[in-house]
Amino acid sequence: MAVKVRNRPGNPQWRRKDRPDQVGVVLRRLHDRQEAFVFSEAKRIIVRAGRRSGKTVGVGTLAVMAFLDEKRVLYGAPTSEQIDAFWFEVKRALQPAIEAGVFTKQEVTHVIEKPGTKQRIRAKTVWNADTLRGDYADLLILDEWQLMNEDAWDLVGAPMLLDNNGSVVFLYTPPSLTSRSVTKATDPMHAAKLFRKALKNPERWDTFHFTSHDNPHISATALSEISEDMTVLAMRQEIEAEDIDEAPGAQWDRDVIEANRITPEEVPDDLVRIYVSIDPPAESKARRSGCGIMVGGIDELGTAYLLEDASVMHAVPADWGAAVITSMNDWDADKAIGETNHGGEMVEFVLRSIAESISYKAVKA
Repeated sequence: MAVKVRNRPGNPQWRRKDRPDQVGVVLRRLHDRQEAFVFSEAKRIIVRAGRRSGKTVGVGTLAVMAFLDEKRVLYGAPTSEQIDAFWFEVKRALQPAIEAGVFTKQEVTHVIEKPGTKQRIRAKTVWNADTLRGDYADLLILDEWQLMNEDAWDLVGAPMLLDNNGSVVFLYTPPSLTSRSVTKATDPMHAAKLFRKALKNPERWDTFHFTSHDNPHISATALSEISEDMTVLAMRQEIEAEDIDEAPGAQWDRDVIEANRITPEEVPDDLVRIYVSIDPPAESKARRSGCGIMVGGIDELGTAYLLEDASVMHAVPADWGAAVITSMNDWDADKAIGETNHGGEMVEFVLRSIAESISYKAVKA
């Protein structure tokens, strides 16, 4: 029994009455921005898209089309919600052929395949290199790329595609402050950096950017109402899909930071003071946000050096308190510093409950 699909998406389910041996598939009608990346012929594709912009429907269609072209498709995402959304799309498209026995489906492992062949779609949870290992693909799709550790591609994804000259699609929404608290990335901005790198290399890459407003299938009224409840920064990131490198209100922008960056070998060995500063989370948000822990030192000339960002995420007081003590010991620090106007007394209480003799100073920032 053969499976037929027309050359362009957007067709309803169909079954030729004069050819009962042919089974149709169900593909959604794509909007223009979806079609652009779905039908790209580039080997390297990166998509920066707003929430509810239709990237999952688009990439689900792309996966089904590659699968019907006898390709082996591996889809990875870091959250079960994203896996479920993708799995729903590919199942919906291929259900007639699955019911006809042309393909088999395994719900537990999220696999659809043609028996006796290497033709397959698989969806799996991927956070980093280790969770991506143990498979191969003609088409690799890494969704919510901004939340993954970059080693997933560097150590496993890229080598995976070498043998068969495979293709890769990265999809991401610019990380907000909330999403950065759950990311597994070493560099929370690695997706944005890859996008900029791809823009400079159009011979190898196709880059795509579309916003939530570009999806004609969502309610403009609802989108407008949601937007009123969001900050301007969140709107630009989550809806407009803008990569924003600068933190609003920051005293130093990234250009200044990079211009003053030095190697560890350039830091003087004879720093006269080393401090560990603590910026605790609001207690009600402790499990959703992080505790800022910075190690800094000054030399004899008064030049300051930021030595380590030891911040911890999802931190309750016992967690960040222990992290502060560890940093104090690792750097042989002189004092821990907290703000009197931002939880200073609480910081001191937490630290002394762990190490009673800790040297602590409250300052007014």
